[in-house]
Amino acid sequence: MRRRRTAAATLVAILAAATLGCTDGDRSVAAGGAESADLVITNATVVTMDADFRVIEGGAIAIAGSRIAAVGGAEVATRYAAKETIDAGGDIVMPGMVNTHTHASMTMFRGLGDDIPDRLRRFIFPLEAMVVDADNVYKGALLGAVEMVLSGATTFVDMYYFEDAVARAAKAVGMRAVVGETVIGFPAPDADEAYGGLAYARRFIAEWADDELVTPALAPHAPYTLDKEHLEEVAVAARELDVPVLVHLSETQAEIDKIDEEFGMSPVEYLDSVGLLDDRLVAAHCIFVDADDIELLRERRVGVSHNIVSNVKAGKGIAPVLEMLAAGLDVGLGTDGPMSGNTLDLMGLLGYTAKLHKLAKLDRRVMPARDVVMMATIGGARAIDMDDRIGSLEAGKLADLVIVDKDSVNMIPMYDVYAALAYAASSHDVRTVIIHGRQVMRDRRMLTVDVEQIKRDVRVLTDRIAEEAAKL
Repeated sequence: MRRRRTAAATLVAILAAATLGCTDGDRSVAAGGAESADLVITNATVVTMDADFRVIEGGAIAIAGSRIAAVGGAEVATRYAAKETIDAGGDIVMPGMVNTHTHASMTMFRGLGDDIPDRLRRFIFPLEAMVVDADNVYKGALLGAVEMVLSGATTFVDMYYFEDAVARAAKAVGMRAVVGETVIGFPAPDADEAYGGLAYARRFIAEWADDELVTPALAPHAPYTLDKEHLEEVAVAARELDVPVLVHLSETQAEIDKIDEEFGMSPVEYLDSVGLLDDRLVAAHCIFVDADDIELLRERRVGVSHNIVSNVKAGKGIAPVLEMLAAGLDVGLGTDGPMSGNTLDLMGLLGYTAKLHKLAKLDRRVMPARDVVMMATIGGARAIDMDDRIGSLEAGKLADLVIVDKDSVNMIPMYDVYAALAYAASSHDVRTVIIHGRQVMRDRRMLTVDVEQIKRDVRVLTDRIAEEAAKL
């Protein structure tokens, strides 16, 4: 279900369709009458995630520039003269996955304060005040982006401070990103005054408004960390600037109780009352929502990010995603930040998502493998309102795709490709990642950044963080 399409996105889609619908005489034609392509992938098990969930054995994909020119059987390869060909050797080619909620720079805090109550106020907020600056955010985001690419994600949705640094890191790695500058009701690392993030966000959004990989956004932290006046101000600004809005919503029982006590509403109803509940919003968590909340989210066309591993690890609960999907909500998967879920491994999240919902319902039939793969790909793209561009392998869409090794020992035998991806595959089976038509990772080797230098930089940073944490 399309939620919102900007005029610019509509124009891109029309132009792409027109280009792909031309006759050979109108296209770039190589010697011998073949059409030109930059890359052709052959001999692939193509998991399209299109409307018919087509799986094409022995399939091929042609990529021209940043877009997919053709998807189909082996005959596709014969139609194109490519600058480069990748023989997939039967491996799985699937859409790049979409991590719909994270705080990538918090790789610098990974493993701190685990298993300790009230970690947010005891560790996270104090440490952020001590060590978070633009340079450290950049270093942490680089490490996080590399981790995501290595596990098959091509797009991530981020909320943090100094989001221009996160945007630069995404660009350096070559990832697609929706990056939301945090607005919060107290001074923050990039704002000396409460709510200073809104002015920072305006500058950041203007700078990155037309980038081909980065989509700037507003990120009011949560209904309980901003007052009503500033939540309304964010809603107005989002419409004025025409940007997405990212928020934590209905994540804890304490949040439910606070909003109910102050306003006599659920957090979902409260965000609706201030004008934030609309098709721009990507709401993370939504653990404590009832049937009325789900219906309101559906009516307002809100995208939901399901973060089951971080939620279960924190002992918060399991969001009613089965009910959300049944109601027609657009739901994607998120890892949350690496201080919450510890990894940014979206491939590893697939099996957890399926299994924990089966356990919660005491029914192995619920949350089948295909549904989980759907949420990680086209479902995530719908949740962030990008499904006209990414999330499935179809002609005209942006060339964001992943090659997964079908020959690793844990993938043999493979009777059902969705079951293999959800229950057997690991991040180490992701062999090659292509984003915007560019090979970002090939045969487990990053092609865009120096991974060893990134690791060295973060290790130096964590020595300082360990010293500061010891004082808390």
